[in-house]
Amino acid sequence: MSELKIGLDMMGGDYAPKEAVKGVKLYLENNSHPEIIVCIGDEAQLTPLFEEFQLNGHPNIQIVHASEVIGFNEHPTKALKEKPHSSISIGFHLLASGKIDAFASAGSTGAMMVGTMYALKTVKGVLRPTIPSFLPRLDGSTGLILDVGLNSDCKPEQLNQFAILGSLYAEEMLSKNNPSIGLLNVGEEEGKGNILAQATYPLLKANKHINFQGNIEGRDFFKNKVDVIVCDGFTGNVVLKMAESMYEVAVHRKLEKDEFFGQFHYENYGGTPILGVDKPVIIGHGISNDKAFCNMLVQAAKMGSTHLCQKIEQAFASVSAEA
Repeated sequence: MSELKIGLDMMGGDYAPKEAVKGVKLYLENNSHPEIIVCIGDEAQLTPLFEEFQLNGHPNIQIVHASEVIGFNEHPTKALKEKPHSSISIGFHLLASGKIDAFASAGSTGAMMVGTMYALKTVKGVLRPTIPSFLPRLDGSTGLILDVGLNSDCKPEQLNQFAILGSLYAEEMLSKNNPSIGLLNVGEEEGKGNILAQATYPLLKANKHINFQGNIEGRDFFKNKVDVIVCDGFTGNVVLKMAESMYEVAVHRKLEKDEFFGQFHYENYGGTPILGVDKPVIIGHGISNDKAFCNMLVQAAKMGSTHLCQKIEQAFASVSAEA
């Protein structure tokens, strides 16, 4: 198989492009067989930084010039149309045309989501793509929760599909064998919860493509009770923001070096993938530092090398064939 090419938006993020360049350096230094990094951004700003960090002429770096940047406060759809030479617009063009195999950015989340929906194809059979997030657990392991904000209002059939997507992601990216699935609810007993939870439970129970373990409560987020927690995007986003605040609390209490609380720092995970589209897309945090950019590249490389998107396509083709 030919070497993967990962596109990285060098201009996206509060501390770009310097932290993005440092992140590329960190990735190249810590991987014995690094992928090709296609650095998309303003050459005039990137060239002196590559010189400063001794990356000029590196065989694993390619530069694609982008003269524009989409700001965090710009309307995503309008910005993508009016700024075709922006780093995000060019990144999606390269991804859609097959010139790169994955794309990561810490820039405008809205532009990344809109760009994904317009430039890429949703996997056949997937009702709505979803975004997951990692959950650190007390025993040192890592769990997954989805959706965490892409779909605020959901139907039971969508949650049922999120369970399949989350299961495949946990299996390939977290090395979980037959990942266990839990439905976020207000009680463990079947029949509990709101209308959405009550209607989703029997679908998950009957789903032969997942290892459904029943309802999971909020008090079990940080316990190793299930590998994947499924919920609607409104609830998941509340959980995500609460989890992110845990690190701020730890810093305030001078506990940021604690083995458990340290896991809540966003930089450890790099970014959030969009699952259910045909190519890997990673959305990073706006305040990404070099370690976060490095981990975005690590995640994109692993999604590409494990052929996760193709495995999702195969899984949903199998689901459709059984229907």
